Amino acid sequence: MIEHAYIHIPFCIRKCKYCSFVSGENINNKEQYINALIYEIRSKYNKEELKTIYIGGGTPSLLQADDINKILSEFKYEKTAEITLEANPETVSLNKFQEYKSMGINRISLGVQTFNNDLLNLIGRKHTDKDIYSAIDAIKSAGFDNYSLDLIYGLPEQSLKMFENDIKQAVSIFPKHISTYGLKIEKGSFFCDNMPNNIPDNDVQAEMYLLLSKILKENGFNHYEISNFAKDGFESKHNCAYWLNKEYYGFGLNASGYEQNMRYKNTSSLNQYLKNPLLHEEENFLTEEETYENEIFLALRLGKGLDISAFNKKYKLDFLNKYKKIIDKYQRLKLINIDANRIALTEEGFLLSNEIMSEFLN
Repeated sequence: MIEHAYIHIPFCIRKCKYCSFVSGENINNKEQYINALIYEIRSKYNKEELKTIYIGGGTPSLLQADDINKILSEFKYEKTAEITLEANPETVSLNKFQEYKSMGINRISLGVQTFNNDLLNLIGRKHTDKDIYSAIDAIKSAGFDNYSLDLIYGLPEQSLKMFENDIKQAVSIFPKHISTYGLKIEKGSFFCDNMPNNIPDNDVQAEMYLLLSKILKENGFNHYEISNFAKDGFESKHNCAYWLNKEYYGFGLNASGYEQNMRYKNTSSLNQYLKNPLLHEEENFLTEEETYENEIFLALRLGKGLDISAFNKKYKLDFLNKYKKIIDKYQRLKLINIDANRIALTEEGFLLSNEIMSEFLN
């Protein structure tokens, strides 16, 4: 039974220069898109009582409350379900947050990225630091206790000191959750075709990451996943479902899902999606080996790592024996810990996570 759903809203005021996601500025298609989205939901959703719903984008907060309510009303969900909406500071107001809350949304993920106005302008964000603080005031006044901030490090022209200031300003707002991402220049982004100057190198980005972890831990945050920090009890339940290899629906343009041992991605063409919202651009039916390799890869993103006994029982394998050479190698380098039947990356291991985790894939 599937208990989680992701919903993609592709509209933005304008596309940020680092963004390679499928999103765009043509909100004139909004009504047509929502109708296609609802058609997809009604065609695929089996009326399970969901534990999490995540509305991401794009900029979902560009939609009016009635639009969001129209989408959410298609679902059944538990009273305690976590329902997250991504928002950008320049698109929200107290009234909007009050309406979102009244319809059942109980978690906000706010796209801050940086508090530095020069950097915000450089990367193509529409908001300023004042907009961030206004949005936080509105979130709190609307009664949201569970809200997360997104930050990016390794931005062009960004120094270690500038990022330290971002971290401290984020902490001062008292969020329950902070997500952080190192800048990656990817195909499809403005920066890919117009490479910016003075991007911090890998060593500086590593310093930023370790400083981030240090400051957030000193301020009571748990480093529960490579890119995510939370106060006790405020970990993202939806994202944890991904990392625990749970099945989930993916609804909307270019949305990914995982159902009945198949990972899929919807079409990335808005015109195609509006014509046929059931069209998959990719489908990958996993072998048993691919399934357990995915489980290892995802679990090693988590601070608590992989439960070895549960894994062995589920897949009838001896994990420690099967991967002995890899484990020994990274234990010697102090990049992996094994403790109380769990294997997990160390803080330094997180810095080399892709390299380490790829060795567990055949």
